[in-house]
Amino acid sequence: MSEMMMARDVYGDTLLELGRKNKDIVVLDADLSSSTRTAKFAKEFPDRFFNVGVAEQNLMGIAAGLASCKKIVFASTFAMFGIGRAWGQIRNTIAYNELNVKIVLTHAGVTVGPDGASHQALEDVALVNVIPNMVIMTPCDGPETREIILAAVRHDGPVYVRLGRSKVPTIDDKGKFQMGKAYILREGKDISIIACGIMVKQALDAAKILAAENKSARVVNMHTIKPIDKEMVIDCARKTNRIVICEEHMITGGLAAAVSEVLAEENPVRIERIGVKNRFGQSGSPAELMKEYHFTAEDIVKACRRLLAKTT
Repeated sequence: MSEMMMARDVYGDTLLELGRKNKDIVVLDADLSSSTRTAKFAKEFPDRFFNVGVAEQNLMGIAAGLASCKKIVFASTFAMFGIGRAWGQIRNTIAYNELNVKIVLTHAGVTVGPDGASHQALEDVALVNVIPNMVIMTPCDGPETREIILAAVRHDGPVYVRLGRSKVPTIDDKGKFQMGKAYILREGKDISIIACGIMVKQALDAAKILAAENKSARVVNMHTIKPIDKEMVIDCARKTNRIVICEEHMITGGLAAAVSEVLAEENPVRIERIGVKNRFGQSGSPAELMKEYHFTAEDIVKACRRLLAKTT
C-alpha cells in the first residue's frame, strides 16, 4: 500500500527546509499554527514567524506589507477563514499589487470531516479564480505538496495553495512537476478523467474498475487550476471525446468551470462533473462524506458509464 501522508505535514517540513536556505522567507498564521503545521517554522525561526491571532483580514494585510519589503511571505490558516473572511484584502492588497505572498490554506473540502459546514471550504477556489494575477494549485499527495510549495517560491507573485486535512495515499510515477502543466497518470482512449487534489486517487481507482469492463480511461492530474493547462484539456477532448471532471469543491467556479471554459471555446465535447452540487458541507467522517457527496471511485465510474453510453 502507498504511504499515507498529510499534505499539511509536508508543508510544515518544506517550510523548514526553505527557511534554512533563505532568510527572506517569513511565515504568518492566524492562531492555527498547530493545525497548519507552521508551528514547526515558528519553533526554529521565532523571529520570522508572526501569529496575528484570529484576524484573517489582518493576516493578509500584514503579509502584503512584508512582501512589499521584499520578503517572501507564507500566510496560513484554514481555507474557509483565509479566503472567506479576507477576500477583499487578497484582491485589493495582494493580487492587485502582484505581491509575493503565498497563501497556503489547509482543511479545505468536505473531508475536513466532523468540523462540519462552518469549516468546510467548498467555494474557495471559485473565489480566488476570479482574481487577476493569482496562481491556484492543489496537490494530490504528500510529495506533490513539496513540489508545489517549492514552485510557489520560485514564482514571483501571489499564489494560492489548497491543502486538505486528512492523510492521503502517495501516487507514484507522476513525472517531473511543472506549474501549469498537467500529468497524464494513465493513458486511455475511450474517455478522459481530469481530477485535482484528493480526487486524483479516486480517478485512478475508477480507471482500474473501467479497465476490467474493457473501457480505457485516461487519467489526468490537473494540479494547477489557474493557469489551466489548455493544451492538455484540448488533447483530452480530441483524443477521447468525453471528459469527466473531478474536484472536492463546488462544481461551479473551480476545476470543472476552468475545463469547461476551455472546451466551450476550443473543442466542445460531452462532460460530467463530479463535485458538490449546490450544497453546504456537514459533519461526518471523511469516508462517510465522500459517499454522501458522490466523490468515490464508484461515482466516477457511473459518470463515465453514462457518457460512454451516449453515442451522439
